[in-house]
Amino acid sequence: MAGAAGEAADGEERLDGFTVGITADRRWEEQADLLRNRGACVVLGPTIRSLPAGSADDLFEVTQRLIRKPPTTVVVSTGIGMRTWLSAAESWGLRDALLQAIGPSMMFARGPSTSAAIRESGLEIAAHSHTEQSQELLDLILGSDLSSARIAFQREPHESPETIARLREAGADVIEVPTYRWILPLDTVPAENLIRAAIDRNLHAITFTSAPAVRNLMIIAQETESDQVLLDALNTDVFAVTVGPACETAARHLGIIHPVAPIKWRLATMICALTEALHSTQHRSTLAGVPVALRGTTVYVDGRAVSLSRRETDLLRALLRRSPGFVSKRDLHLRLWGGVGDEHVVEVTVGRLRRKLGSPGSGVVSVPRRGYAVRA
Repeated sequence: MAGAAGEAADGEERLDGFTVGITADRRWEEQADLLRNRGACVVLGPTIRSLPAGSADDLFEVTQRLIRKPPTTVVVSTGIGMRTWLSAAESWGLRDALLQAIGPSMMFARGPSTSAAIRESGLEIAAHSHTEQSQELLDLILGSDLSSARIAFQREPHESPETIARLREAGADVIEVPTYRWILPLDTVPAENLIRAAIDRNLHAITFTSAPAVRNLMIIAQETESDQVLLDALNTDVFAVTVGPACETAARHLGIIHPVAPIKWRLATMICALTEALHSTQHRSTLAGVPVALRGTTVYVDGRAVSLSRRETDLLRALLRRSPGFVSKRDLHLRLWGGVGDEHVVEVTVGRLRRKLGSPGSGVVSVPRRGYAVRA
């Protein structure tokens, strides 16, 4: 471990002891690497699958139409949509012709991340929405005279058809560009396992990089009648971390009260927001005169990392939260084991916790006929 209490040598905050679930099907490797590089354990449970929208013939026909009669305006809703379109055009030998056709047009992008995909192609952007919301993007476009506009619109799969309808009502000739759609994964078992891990509090956070990822997670949970207990987990002990406002809005709409979202909508900044949220749950204290810091399922004892089980972690956290008071054996049994089985399991867990902590374990003390407490 580099540095005290799990700090990385370069100052980057560590995530040792935390377990994070990933719901993405694209770029999940990059996200997993960012988390693992900080020391987090990663659980993959994709809730979406990206597929081409319609047939390749549909996209090919639309591309040819736009090359023959170039648009005056191009609206790009997602970075993946733009990349998918240009990749398909390249496979047909039409990439250069397509770029030449759409290059002179006014390019509108939904947010900074979509703008990046456009700039990768050497195209210039007229404007982009700052909130990544459909309404702001629509307002930007409607601010222009659309009476003779020919608009190529790459629409997000779940976007309301009212957006297209309003553009046509304003006089524009709108050509929809079918690029991709999101559906449930063929195998939902990894997502079901992720849901179960969240319900059991074996996850500390779940990340979402698209609104459909949030929706599909709840759909899969509904299939197993676990959607309400999942919401309870996401609203109490498990952080729901969203990449941007559209994703955050979807989370709130589905009942997640306080989703975590970065100020800037990027994968790296989402990881930073996640790290900050997880670190807000850490407990710093002193046990038997020794400094300790509890992060996730790892406790740093004077800078030494000690891995704990979930029960040991929850027990130590409950005692630290109640300090300087005590917690009764009955309350610990109800809180950690749901009151199932013999209360003797509390004594056994306390014993294991003390042994793992070493000499500071003497700071976990028994209060005769009352319960347990921690002593500084």
